[in-house]
Amino acid sequence: SVLPSPAPPSLPDRFRMFRSCEWEVLERSLHILQASDFYWGPLSVGEAHAKLQREPVGTYLVRDSSQGNCLFSLSVRMPTGPVSLRISFQEGYFRLKNWFSDCVVRLLELVVAGTRNNPLHFDEMGGTPLV
Repeated sequence: SVLPSPAPPSLPDRFRMFRSCEWEVLERSLHILQASDFYWGPLSVGEAHAKLQREPVGTYLVRDSSQGNCLFSLSVRMPTGPVSLRISFQEGYFRLKNWFSDCVVRLLELVVAGTRNNPLHFDEMGGTPLV
């Protein structure tokens, strides 16, 4: 399930400089992401975890990352509580573990579909599956 929220009306201006081909990928992906119901924009990790604390396991949201080297974070309600995972952007692709896509929303679709039968395990979560 997804914790919905309206997205901010304009593109974030905090991103580092990108090559023109990367900027085109990023801009297109941001427009799609902002039209989704799970993008919260500049939400802190504490605020994201507080919003997810009472949600069902598996509920997630995407927010702007507070890390300078990362654009977005995926915050997920896990059985042990909320966790946040960085979504990297390198060479025109968004990446999360072994998945990658030139669109962050498509990346999330791949991750959700891929973890239905084969949960992910993250070292920082002590082997808790992402479902």
